[in-house]
Amino acid sequence: MVSAPSARPMRAARAAVGLFAAFLFAALAPAAQAEPEFAALARSAGTPQIPGLRMVYLAPLGDPGEAPWQNIILHQTEGPAGSARALAQAQARQPARRGVTLWVETDGTVYWATPESAITTHGDGANRNDNKYLDNSKTYRLVTRMNSIGIEFVGNYPDVRAPPTPQQFAACVALVRFLQERYGIPAERIYAHNWIDYKDARYCEGCALAQKARALGYVPGPISSSHPRGAELPAAPR
Repeated sequence: MVSAPSARPMRAARAAVGLFAAFLFAALAPAAQAEPEFAALARSAGTPQIPGLRMVYLAPLGDPGEAPWQNIILHQTEGPAGSARALAQAQARQPARRGVTLWVETDGTVYWATPESAITTHGDGANRNDNKYLDNSKTYRLVTRMNSIGIEFVGNYPDVRAPPTPQQFAACVALVRFLQERYGIPAERIYAHNWIDYKDARYCEGCALAQKARALGYVPGPISSSHPRGAELPAAPR
């Protein structure tokens, strides 16, 4: 028979487990309940503030149905820390210049540079077809600037092999989730630049960021199949 003093630690342990389970449920329940609100936020116009991010809009959002985005491409620029704002402002003045729609500073601040339907000049035409990182039969000449929204993470200068900052990794996860929901983009259509183009051999541009974003496994809500965002990519050219 177990004496009362010995039973007290067991009861305390069970109580601790119960408190932890209650805490875990309380932490997870609001997130599950907030999904409809997040979906509404993600498809809103204007300058929506994404939870966990500092967003600076140089161009307000409009109707996501007018944007052609089926993919997300993650880039890293060989530029210094502190350059995201100036680069975004230059992109805003000339949306079609070589660059991207979104720029992310080393502190995690995100700059939305251009109207969301503007097609910027990023990527090299999806020229990788060696299957080094993934099955390029689904990307070769298909995942291009015409159907892919680009995000640039600045700061890997002077060492291009320097990884993104922890703040950039956190911003990547939150921002990509927002874009997936806004445009109906599944996780398998998140790409690193190096996965679809032959790039700088010194490092894998965007790879760690894309792996992190894909690992989230976020599934966006359904969208109309009549819109280009819901369409399948055409077959790769032979």
